[in-house]
Amino acid sequence: MTKIPPTDHGVPTTDDAGVDGRINTHDGGDRDREIEYDTVTTPVLVVGAGAAGARVAIELAESGLEPLVIGKRDHGDAHTTWAAGGINAALGSLDEDDWTIHAADTLNEGHHLNDPEAVELTAKHMPDRIHELDEWGMSFDRTEEGAINQRYFGAQSSRRTCFVGDRTGEAMLETLIDRAKALEIPYRDNVMITRLLSDGERVDGAVGFDMETGEGLLFRTNHVVLAAGGFSALYHRHSSRDDENNGDGQALALEAGARLMDLEFVQFHPTGMVGERYGEEWDGRLVTEAVRGEGGRLFNAEGERFMERYSPNQMELDARDVVARAIAQEVREGRGTDHGGVYLDISHRDPDYIRERLPTMVERFEGLGVDITREPMEVAPTAHYTMGGVDIDFRTGETGVDGLYAVGETVAGVHGANRLGGNSLAETVAIGKLVGGHVANAVTSRDRVPTVTNAQQALAEREFRGLDDLAAAEGSVRPIELLEELGDVLWDTAGILRDEESLREGLAAVAELRARTADLRVDGDRTSESFEYAVDLSFSLTVAETMLRTALERTESRGAHYRTDFPETDSDWRVNLVLSADEGGLRIRRRGVADPSDAVRAAIDENHELDYHHLE
Repeated sequence: MTKIPPTDHGVPTTDDAGVDGRINTHDGGDRDREIEYDTVTTPVLVVGAGAAGARVAIELAESGLEPLVIGKRDHGDAHTTWAAGGINAALGSLDEDDWTIHAADTLNEGHHLNDPEAVELTAKHMPDRIHELDEWGMSFDRTEEGAINQRYFGAQSSRRTCFVGDRTGEAMLETLIDRAKALEIPYRDNVMITRLLSDGERVDGAVGFDMETGEGLLFRTNHVVLAAGGFSALYHRHSSRDDENNGDGQALALEAGARLMDLEFVQFHPTGMVGERYGEEWDGRLVTEAVRGEGGRLFNAEGERFMERYSPNQMELDARDVVARAIAQEVREGRGTDHGGVYLDISHRDPDYIRERLPTMVERFEGLGVDITREPMEVAPTAHYTMGGVDIDFRTGETGVDGLYAVGETVAGVHGANRLGGNSLAETVAIGKLVGGHVANAVTSRDRVPTVTNAQQALAEREFRGLDDLAAAEGSVRPIELLEELGDVLWDTAGILRDEESLREGLAAVAELRARTADLRVDGDRTSESFEYAVDLSFSLTVAETMLRTALERTESRGAHYRTDFPETDSDWRVNLVLSADEGGLRIRRRGVADPSDAVRAAIDENHELDYHHLE
C-alpha cells in the first residue's frame, strides 16, 4: 500500500468542512475555542488494516478505485498476525473433502445459528482464495508431492487446515500487504476513528484523530467499510493485545444506526498460557490449536488424559467450547495445576517434527525455559474470538445504513454459536472479496468527490469538541483502571459459565463503571496512551452492555454460551438475537435462522466426523 503523509491528502481543506479546516466552537462560557483538523477525501474508507480490510481494499483497487485504508497501529501490525494455526479450505490434499462438508462442519460447530448463506459462500469460495494467496506468494507448507499441506483442527472431519508452520496469519497478512503495495493502495497507520457521520439512515464520513500527532481528522466519503475486529480483549484474560479487539467496530456501527447480532457468543479458546506460571505479560496468550492438531494431549495434575471422559471419540480435537469447559471443570474440581491450569503435551512426537511444524511455539517456550519437545506446557482457557457482531448481508456487506458496510470479526453470521478453528482467516478473504466487489459496483462518479451535509458537519463539530474536552479531563479516575475493572467484571460474570444472577451483577457493575467515567482523568494529550484508553472505554462499555443483555436474554446453553441455570439446548431458541439502539435504549428481538441448501443438508446428514486415532 502507498503511505499517505499526515498532511498531504491531495485535496484542499478550504471546503464546506470549514475555512482552512478549522471549526470554531463555543464551550458554554464567554470564549470560543478554535479546533483545528484536517480533511481527507476518499471514495471508500476502509477502517481496519488486517486481512479483512486488506482483501476488501485489494478488490476495490482491482476494480479501478483508490480506497483509503486506515489502521490503529503501524502498517502490517494488525491482529491477523496472531492467528497462528491455519486457514480452512476443502482442497482435499490429504483426505477426501469438498466444500459441502466444510459447510456442514461449520454449521455443526456453530450449533446451527450460523447464517447458512454466509457459511456456504465462505466454504465454496475458499479453495479459490487459497490458490489466489498461493499465486500471490504465500509460502504454504507442502506435502512431499508438492500439494498445499493440510493439518487437523478441532471439530473438523478431515485435514482441511492449510498452514505456514504456526505463523499462518502473519504470512497471510504479509502476502496481502505485498499485493496491496503492488496496487499502490493508499493507507494511513496510527489513526483511530471515534464516530461515523450518520443520521441513522446513511453515512457521510467519519471523524477521528492521528494517534501520533493528535491532529483531528474528518474523512469525507459516502462509503465506509468497518473491518476493525472483535471484542474479546474486553475480558480480563484474553489472547488479544490489550489495545486491540475492544469493540470499536461494533460500537461505531450501533451508534451509526446499524444492528448487532448474537453478542452473547464469545469463544474461549481452551489453551491460553497461564500467567502465574510464565509471567503476567504472557497471561492468556494463545497456544495455537495447531499443537493439538499435530497430536498434542491434555493431562490434568493427576496425570489423567481427562478428555477421554468428556469426549472419547474426538478427544482433544473436539469443539473449542467442549474442550474449554472440560478444562474449566477439571480446575474447578481440584484436578488442575497449582497455577490454575492443565498440561498440554506434545513431547511424544519426534522433536524435529515439532520444530518443523511448531517453530513459533518452540521458540516462545524456550525463551521461558521450557523445551516443549521434552516437557508439557501449562494452559487454561482464554477469551479468544467473538462470534457476534454487526448484522450484515454477506453478499454485499451492507448493514442497513446506506453507505456503511462491515466484514471480518466485526460482523456476526458465519460462525453461529461457536467458531470452527481455521475459519476466521477464511472468512476474511472469502467474504472480503465479495464485499469489496459489491462496494466497487456501488461507487458512482458523485462518490469520488463526496460532500459533508450541514447536519453531519454539526455532528463532526460536536465530536471534535468532545475529543478536546476528553483530553482535558482532570478527574480522579484513570481510564486504564476502569478498563481493568471491566475485564474482571466480564470474566467473573459472563465467562465460560454464566447464569441470571451473575449476568445481572455484570450489568449493574457496567452501569457503575459508566457512572464513574464522569470523574475521568486523562494524563497527556491526544497522543497519549491514556487518551487512547479513554476513547476505548466508551466503546468497551457499550459493547459489554450489549453482550450482557443478549446473554441474559438467551435462556439456554448453546455453543460458547453456557448458562448453568439453563444447561440444555432448547430447539425453540434456534434464533438469532438482533439488537438495535434508539432514543429508548437498547432493543432485542428474535429472528429465525434460515435452513441450509439441500447439498449442505445432505452433507450434515452423512454425519462426517474426525477419527482422532489418526493422531495416536
